[in-house]
Amino acid sequence: MATVSVRYITDDIDVAVAFYVERLGFTVEARPGPGFAALFRDDLRLLLNQPGAGGAGQPMPDGRRPGPGGWNRIQIEVADLEHEVAALRADGASLRGEIVTGRGGSQVLLDDPAGNPIELFQPADA
Repeated sequence: MATVSVRYITDDIDVAVAFYVERLGFTVEARPGPGFAALFRDDLRLLLNQPGAGGAGQPMPDGRRPGPGGWNRIQIEVADLEHEVAALRADGASLRGEIVTGRGGSQVLLDDPAGNPIELFQPADA
């Protein structure tokens, strides 16, 4: 299976790396310079950029600048969503709401330290 890469813009690389490694089980692949890190979890490669760092952190020709946040997100499947949410809340993580359950399973939106959303998902058959 091919690795899927997603890039998130973050205001503080050190804080973001600590969050993804300590709270969500990612490992660091590379930190070749300030303002950038590449992380892995299973088949997902997460690229983190600070605004202004590297090509992905540069403003667009029309002046728009890269920034964190929005609603597009990565989804991380978990075995016990209630347990994960309780542990994240105990660590002071920012959740956008409560667990929502549908036919396919349950989910909750979590913000990383820069405000980028992450969907934690537990399939209905888990």
